[in-house]
Amino acid sequence: MHRAHTAFSLALSPMAHKNFATWLLNSSSSQKLVKATAAAAVRTYNSAAAEPFANGSTATYVEEMYNSWLRDPSSVHTSWDAYFRSNTYMSPPNLAPVQANTMPLSAFNFGGAASAAPDSKTIDDHLAVQAIIRSYQSRGHLASDLDPLGILTREKTVCKDGLARRANEDVLRQHSGFLFGEQDMERQFKLPSTTFIGGDEASLPLKEILNRLENVYCNKIGVEFMFINSLEQCNWIRKRFETPGVLSFTPEEKRLILARLTRATGFEAFLAKKYSSEKRFGLEGCEIMIPALKEIIDVSTELGVESVIMGMPHRGRLNTLANVCRKPLNQIFTQFAGLEAADDGSGDVKYHLGTYIERLNRVTNKNIRLAVVANPSHLEAVDPVVQGKTRAEQFYRGDQEGKKVMSILIHGDAAYCGQGVVYETMHLSDLPDYTTHGTIHVVANNQIGFTTDPRFSRSSPYCTDVARVVNAPIFHVNADDPEAVMHVCKVAAEWRATFHKDCVIDLVGYRRNGHNEIDEPMFTQPLMYQKIRKHKNCLDLYADKLIAEGTVTGEEVKSVAAKYENICEEAFALAKTETHVKYKDWLDSPWSGFFEGKDPLKVAPTGIKEETLIHIGNRFSSPPPNAAEFVIHKGLMRVLAARKAMVDDKMADWALGEAMAFGSLLKEGIHVRLSGQDVERGTFSHRHHVLHHQLVDKATYNALQHMYPDQAPYSVSNSSLSEYAVLGFEHGYSMTNPNALVLWEAQFGDFSNTAQSIIDQFISSGQSKWVRQSGLVMLLPHGMEGMGPEHSSCRVERFLLMSSDDPDYFPPESDEFAIRQLHDINWIVANCTTPANLFHILRRQVALPFRKPLILCTPKSLLRHPEAKSPFSEMSEGSEFLRIIPDRGPAAENPSSVKKVVFCTGRVYYDLTKARAEKQLEKDIAIVRVEQISPFPFDLVKEQANLYKNAELVWTQEEHKNQGCWSYVQPRFLTALNHSRDVSQSDEQSTFSNTTTTTDNTNTNQASNIDTDTDSDSEQKSKPWLSRMFASNNKIENDNDNDATTTVNAIGHKHFDLKNARHDFNRPAGIAAAPGVRIAKTGRKISYVGRACSASTATGSKAQHIRELNALLNDAMST
Repeated sequence: MHRAHTAFSLALSPMAHKNFATWLLNSSSSQKLVKATAAAAVRTYNSAAAEPFANGSTATYVEEMYNSWLRDPSSVHTSWDAYFRSNTYMSPPNLAPVQANTMPLSAFNFGGAASAAPDSKTIDDHLAVQAIIRSYQSRGHLASDLDPLGILTREKTVCKDGLARRANEDVLRQHSGFLFGEQDMERQFKLPSTTFIGGDEASLPLKEILNRLENVYCNKIGVEFMFINSLEQCNWIRKRFETPGVLSFTPEEKRLILARLTRATGFEAFLAKKYSSEKRFGLEGCEIMIPALKEIIDVSTELGVESVIMGMPHRGRLNTLANVCRKPLNQIFTQFAGLEAADDGSGDVKYHLGTYIERLNRVTNKNIRLAVVANPSHLEAVDPVVQGKTRAEQFYRGDQEGKKVMSILIHGDAAYCGQGVVYETMHLSDLPDYTTHGTIHVVANNQIGFTTDPRFSRSSPYCTDVARVVNAPIFHVNADDPEAVMHVCKVAAEWRATFHKDCVIDLVGYRRNGHNEIDEPMFTQPLMYQKIRKHKNCLDLYADKLIAEGTVTGEEVKSVAAKYENICEEAFALAKTETHVKYKDWLDSPWSGFFEGKDPLKVAPTGIKEETLIHIGNRFSSPPPNAAEFVIHKGLMRVLAARKAMVDDKMADWALGEAMAFGSLLKEGIHVRLSGQDVERGTFSHRHHVLHHQLVDKATYNALQHMYPDQAPYSVSNSSLSEYAVLGFEHGYSMTNPNALVLWEAQFGDFSNTAQSIIDQFISSGQSKWVRQSGLVMLLPHGMEGMGPEHSSCRVERFLLMSSDDPDYFPPESDEFAIRQLHDINWIVANCTTPANLFHILRRQVALPFRKPLILCTPKSLLRHPEAKSPFSEMSEGSEFLRIIPDRGPAAENPSSVKKVVFCTGRVYYDLTKARAEKQLEKDIAIVRVEQISPFPFDLVKEQANLYKNAELVWTQEEHKNQGCWSYVQPRFLTALNHSRDVSQSDEQSTFSNTTTTTDNTNTNQASNIDTDTDSDSEQKSKPWLSRMFASNNKIENDNDNDATTTVNAIGHKHFDLKNARHDFNRPAGIAAAPGVRIAKTGRKISYVGRACSASTATGSKAQHIRELNALLNDAMST
C-alpha cells in the first residue's frame, strides 16, 4: 500500500506541478510551450482526457490497481507494473477510451521531433477535412445526379484544383468557402475512423479524398442515413458504399442485368404493340424496377428467405407478375380479351389482380414463394394488408426474427408522401406484435403524380422523407444506371437481413406515357415530355455501355430481345384459344386443403360441454399461480372474485362469454388474435385479459394463454392509435390461415370510418373481386347512451348498405335456409344482446365450412347490465346461435291477444322491456330481438308474424330513422310479410307485363291478373337486363292508361317508372299498386317507431338524449 499511496501523493503534489512548470518555463526553446499547449488543446476534445488524472475520487482506484498488481502483475498496465516494481513514478496510462474524430498526439508529424506538438493550422486543416467528410456523408445526396432527365441536376462547382465537383453550399455549408492552396490538394491527411474511403490506406491526399467522396455520395446514388441514431448501423452503411470497388460487377453479372432489363422492356413493348388502346399502366421509364425486385429477392433468398409477400399499386403490376413472379403469360394476355369468367365473382381489372407462385429461383437454386396481394385503386391501401399477411406467415412458421418470410412494398412517389396510411403503416414496423422484422420499400419515382408536379404535391424535399421517422435508411438512385440500382438493392437486402429494420429504395426515373397509355401528358407537363420524347430508354443506354466496354456485342443484345419476343408471341397465340377466364388463377392467399372434403352447407356445432365452460371460467377468474408474488390491483381482485361467483352460479356476463368462446377455440387448436386500441383491458374496463404486476414493470399474466397445456396460442395486442392501418393489418393476418379467429376491436364503433377504405375495398368486396375469403371479426362498440355524436354509433347502416342480399327475394325455405344465406352473402352483420349469442357467433366463425367477415355491434352499458347475462345451458352442447330471439314472456303464451309486436336489435331491447314492465303490458306487447341483421332472417320473421296474426308490427331502433337498420330491414320485412317481390325484376318476370296483384277494399275477391304469355317472358329473359328494363312491350294490359306510374315514350309505348316504386314500400292494404309492384292479399305492413331523421348520429346533450329515448319508448309501448 505504501507504493500506491506514494504514487497517488506524487501525482497530487504541488511540488510535482511546480517542477513541471519550472522545467517548461526554463526551457531553452519557447516552441515547446506552444506545441505542448496545442497538444493539450487537441486532448480537450475528449472531456474525459481533459480531467486531471488524480483527484479526490481516485485514491480508491490506485489502491485497487496495487492490489491487482500484488495478485497478478500482468493484470495491470505496464506503466503501473514498472512503478510498483521500481518505486519510480511514471505517468499512468490514459484512462479515457479513444473517441471518434480524435487523434492521438503521435499521429502528428512535428518536424522530426517525436514529442513536438502540432501547430494550429495542422489541427484546423485536419478538423476541416473531417468536417468535409461528414458533410458529404450527411448531405451529399443533395447534390447527387439522380434525375435521368437532367431537369433537377445542379451545376457543378469548379474547385481550386480546376476539377468540377457537384458538392455545393447545400452540402458543405460553412466549409464551402474553405479554399486550399494547390499544394494542399496533394497533402496527406489521416482518415478518421468514421470513413471507409481509404480502404486499406490510413491517409490520402486531399484531392483523392474529395474525388472519392464525390464519387460515393454525389454520383448516381444519394444516401440518407446520418439521421440514424445507431453508430453501428451508420458505419455499416458507410462501409457498403465507401469501400473502393463496391460498384464493380463481373461480366456475367452485367449480362444478367441486361437480360432482365430486356425482358422488362420487351414485355411493355409487346403489350403496347398488341393492346395499344388498352389501359395497362406500364412501367416505361422505370423498367429497371423489375431487375431491382429480382435482385432483392435473389440476395434475400441467398440469406435464407423462403417467402416474399409483395404489395404494389397498378403501375408495373402486370410486368411484375410476368417477370418477377413468372405468372404464365397466356393468363395475363387472356385478361385483355374480355372473356366471361368460369367461376363466381365480379372480378377486377387486370392491373389490380394478385397472384401466388411457388417456383425455383434459378440464380440461387432455392425454392421461393412469391405472393402479390391484390390491390384496389386506393394506391397505398394494400400496405398494412401486406404487413398483416407477412406477420401471420412468420407466426405460423415460427419465424420470430423474420429470417424466412419478408415483405416488399412498392410505392408511387406521389402516393408515398401523400397517403396517410403510409405513415400509419411505417409506425407499426417496430411494435412487438406488429413488426415484420424489416420491410424493403421500393419507390417507383416518376417525378409526377398523375398530372401534378412534385412542387405542388409535397412539402418535403423528397417523397421518401416519411421513412426518416422510423430511422429507415433511404437510398436514392438514378434509374438509368442499372449497376447502381443493383448495388443499392443488394445493400437493402443485406440491411434487412442484418438489422431486421425497414429501408427505402427511391428509383428516380420518369413516366414515358401519360397516367395511362391513352392519356396525353403534354397538356400539363410540356417541357418534361419534350425531354422524355428525346430520351433513350434505360435498356438502350445500358446496352450501348456494355457494347462499348466489350462485355456484349450488338448481335447478342438483339438475340436476347428476339428470344423474349418469341416467348410472348407463343403465349399470345395460346391466350387466343382460351374461352373463359378463371378468377381462382389470381388468388393471392390459397388455403390448401381447407375446402376439400367439406360439405359446404354443413356447419359444425358451436355448443360445448359444460365441464369445459366451468374449467375455462375458473381459470379465467383466477389470479396467477404465483399469486402471492404477483401483486394484482385491488380493484381487479374484486373483478376476479365476481367472475368466480358467476362461474359458481353457472352464469356468464359479456366478458366471460367472450373469454369462453376464445378459450374453447384455443382448446380445439384454433389460434385467436385480438387487436385494437386498448383491447387488453377493454375500452370500458371489462375485459382485463392482461393482468399487470403492480410493483414490477412489464410483468404481466394472461390467463387465456394458460388454459390447457397443449392449447393454441392466444394473442391480445394493444395497437397504435390507428384504425386504417391496423384494420388492414388484421385483414391481411386473417387471409393467411382460415383456421384462426382474428378480431379487430374499435375503441368506439364511431371511429371505424377512419378505416373505410379497408372496409369498402377489401373486407366487403374482397371475395367478389378476388375470390379471397376472410373470417375477420370487427367488434364495434355501439349504442345511443348520451355520450355524444362520436361515441354512439358504428354507422351500422353503412355496413348493411353494402350487404349483398336481395331485399325483394325470399329464399326457398328448407333446413339449410340459414347456412345457404351465409354462404351466398358477402359478410355477416349482427347486434347480439346476450353473452350466449356472442359465444356462439364467435365460435360459428370457425365452425362454418367457409369464411365470411363478421361485423359485430358490441354493447357498452350491457357489459355490466344485470339482465345481460346467460346461463351455461345456453352455451352447452345442443345450443346454437339464435338469429332471432322471440319473446319468452306472457305474450308468447297467448299470441292471439297480443296487440303489438316490437321488432328491435341491440341494447334498446332492455330499455323496451323495462318500459313494458313499468306499464304492465307484458301480455299486450311482444318484443322480438333480431340478432343477425344480415343476412336477413326472412323465415323467422315470417314465423313470428304468423304467430302474432292480430298484432300491429313495428320496428324500433335507438338510432335515427335515416340511420341504424331501418332502411335495410323495411323492404325485407315487406318481403317476409308478403312473401312476394315488391318491385319486380326484369330477370324474374317481364316488368312491362301486367303482373300487378292488388287488394281492393271494394272487391276483396278480385283475382290476380297473371300474364300467361310464357313465350313473351322467355323472349324478354333472353335479352340483356338493360334492354329488358327499357324495352317496349305491346302487350301491356292496364285499365288505366293515364296511370301516374307509367310514362309514354316517343312512339307511344308505356314504360314502368322506377321513381314511383318508393311509394309502395309502406302502402297499406286497399290501395292500388303501381304497375310492376305486387302485394299479397294480406297487405300486412311494418311501421317505424323511433327517432326522426338527423344529420348527426346523436345529440350532444344528455338531457336531450333522455327526452328522445323516453319519447321512443312511449311510442313503442302505445297500443
